[in-house]
Amino acid sequence: MEMIDELDKKIVRAMQGDFPLVAEPYKKIALKLGIEEEELLRRLHHLKKNGQIRKMGAVLQHRAAGFTSNVLCAWVVPQERMDEIARIICLHPAVSHCYDRDTAEDWPYNMYAMIHAHSREECEKIAVSLEEKCCLKERVMLYSIKEWKKTSMQYFCE
Repeated sequence: MEMIDELDKKIVRAMQGDFPLVAEPYKKIALKLGIEEEELLRRLHHLKKNGQIRKMGAVLQHRAAGFTSNVLCAWVVPQERMDEIARIICLHPAVSHCYDRDTAEDWPYNMYAMIHAHSREECEKIAVSLEEKCCLKERVMLYSIKEWKKTSMQYFCE
């Protein structure tokens, strides 16, 4: 694996903060770093391709966004349908993220989706709708009762 140079470290640091909510966010970040937008995008692509960064993502502050109920819904999904069902679930506007996990002897659930809504009843309706669309039968609903502070890892901040 290639070493990360000083400019790459500056790019990683710049990408860790709040993402600019402007028409051309990468251009704004590049300007702050003193490089061209194309150079920033090229380096980000290179870091991703080399496995030095995995992803960039948003953290939904669901209560601030107006959602008063959220639930981690877990289903038992046949392994051979995992990708197909994940695509369907990810397309639902109330789902912020969806992923698969290994099962355990006493926990058969392998597909998880975080559903955000305005009530538990609405969460239930969304889960049932997804279940029917995907022909799923076995699920568990794990409702949030407390929101913990959401923070991301910080790299190269020495």
